[in-house]
Amino acid sequence: MDVIEKRIVQVIDERRQDIIEFAEDIFSHPELGFKEKRTAELIANRFESLGLYTRKQLALTGVKGYLKSRDQKDKGSEINIAVIGEMDAVRSPYHPKADPETGAAHSCGHHAQLAAMFGAAIALSSPEIAGLLDGNVTFFAVPAEEYGEIEFKISLRKKGLIEFLGGKSELIRLGEFDDIDIALTHHLLFGETEFPVVVGSGSTNGFVSKLVRYIGKESHAAASPHEGINALNAAVLGLSALNFQRETFKDSDCVRLHPIITKGGDLVNVIPGETVIEVLVRARTLEAILDANAKATRAFEAGAHAVGAQLEITDLPGYLPRIPETTTSPFLDAAQQLVGMEKVKQRSPLEHGAFSSDVGDISHLLPVFSFSTGGTVGEPHSANFAVVDPEVAYILPAKIMARLSHKKYRF
Repeated sequence: MDVIEKRIVQVIDERRQDIIEFAEDIFSHPELGFKEKRTAELIANRFESLGLYTRKQLALTGVKGYLKSRDQKDKGSEINIAVIGEMDAVRSPYHPKADPETGAAHSCGHHAQLAAMFGAAIALSSPEIAGLLDGNVTFFAVPAEEYGEIEFKISLRKKGLIEFLGGKSELIRLGEFDDIDIALTHHLLFGETEFPVVVGSGSTNGFVSKLVRYIGKESHAAASPHEGINALNAAVLGLSALNFQRETFKDSDCVRLHPIITKGGDLVNVIPGETVIEVLVRARTLEAILDANAKATRAFEAGAHAVGAQLEITDLPGYLPRIPETTTSPFLDAAQQLVGMEKVKQRSPLEHGAFSSDVGDISHLLPVFSFSTGGTVGEPHSANFAVVDPEVAYILPAKIMARLSHKKYRF
């Protein structure tokens, strides 16, 4: 490491407790997508305290902190690297840190991304470091990576507040990635114990989002069930038909269908007049997504036809499949010099994940370099998820992010 790199590590170590407290604050105050108002305000205040040129309320709650002030529409010839942190939580109501009113919890680990972003901002904004950086660095806190609460997000869409239901997708539409040349992303590892750092990424699934609404006819469930049309029965038949589609998908397409019923009726002694289903149709390629989505539509139509219910289906674009990346040597160097060569795993670009992320959308526009760190126990998106090693989960990724933005590691 050269003198500046050593100083980057030193500054982060000196502010270690501030970074951990920042992470734990966000972990204790989880907010769902496009509702991250407290989180956004906390981040904006921290950016401004570091002297960053800060822009707020991007795609409702997103925050951008520029290391060097500049007009977004006139970026000049400087390379601008985005250090990205995702703000939203997921619904995990049984998590010990879940919000009692919303059920939101950071069992996704996004708070660690924000801690890494904040730690990198602390180091790179130090005057003796900032003045020696080539180009610019944008610390970008983005909303709504988790694709949930579809009905709520559709309501925002109807009000004209958003167009896309994912945060990065909406920010792309708004032009907020137009001034970005390279994106750096981080995520916590789940289940990895051998390597504290994994660099690179494979491909991931994309998906289409479906909101399915069965409309029946209410009647007294005991006295006159024959007068009603049971929307819940239509939904059950539709879901059964959906399950029967699974054997028609090629294994290589990595199709995933996972619906939830968000409304099954209104009262137990009333024939359900409305049932609502949310479902994501995921697959490895656009062609496989469209095929699976057509089969899903056909299955839900069958359920409505069987009992004579009406059916409304709203299909919305989700996220694109992610383009895999090949790890660069600077990336490996930055991680290996911090933890040792034997503790860094290089992920093969041939690996494929069935999960999805709006990082996939970015990968079709500009280079995205990713890495993951450990320090956790439990399963993602579950009540038993926890960070047990703040050094690996929060501090180490901050050092890697900051060092990758140093002029020696320009991609």
